[in-house]
Amino acid sequence: MAFWDSLWPRREAQFESGNASTNSIVLSRRHATVSLTKQGALTGNLRVNLSWRMRTSDIEGRSRQSGRLLRPLKLFQPDVVQAHTQGVVNVDLDLGCMYELKDGTKGVVQPLGNLIGDLNGPPYIRLSGDDRFGAPSGETVYVNLDQRDQIKRLLFFVYIYDQTPAFDRTHAKVTLYPGNGPRIEIELDERAPQARSCAVFTVENIKDELIVRREVKFVYGFQSELDRLYGWGMQWGRGYKTRT
Repeated sequence: MAFWDSLWPRREAQFESGNASTNSIVLSRRHATVSLTKQGALTGNLRVNLSWRMRTSDIEGRSRQSGRLLRPLKLFQPDVVQAHTQGVVNVDLDLGCMYELKDGTKGVVQPLGNLIGDLNGPPYIRLSGDDRFGAPSGETVYVNLDQRDQIKRLLFFVYIYDQTPAFDRTHAKVTLYPGNGPRIEIELDERAPQARSCAVFTVENIKDELIVRREVKFVYGFQSELDRLYGWGMQWGRGYKTRT
């Protein structure tokens, strides 16, 4: 969405769509839902990717602001570097997914505890890799939509693992890549400097229609707080990652 469009919200389209080359749907607070069913994205694997970068303005302070005064629009376009660049605060964002199946089974897929899931059996969700440095490939969770009738609801979330809260310093984005149809993008663009977790989006099976809803709700605790917020009702304990 262009900068000028943000000044006049009524000019927004139903979805903030990319151009033909990007073929994407951007979910915003104003337009927060999209139907995978109506997009024809009900087969194969839904790929959910988390990527993030760090803003150089948080490293260099305001030393470069004087130059930006000559280019005022640059004030709204902070430079970014990869999260593993030297001098950047150490941030390890993780992607996870709480699930509830139609038979009442509940659980979580996440790097903590090596809960990577299973794509071909319950819960039909699998984590692929754990990016600890903000690499371009990010972190990815797959959902087997061929087994969509077994899924009641999903909650995808991002949390900061055992480091200083720094959501306000990251430019994080979660992207959904259905097997068919446009990709769906959700920016974690709201400022929450002390938050440690963020509920990014839900997927609900409502009368055999899969509905994706943008949430982007930051909390100051971890998974148990997200659980209470969305009524999952699971028991939580301290988890750890295996060392690499």
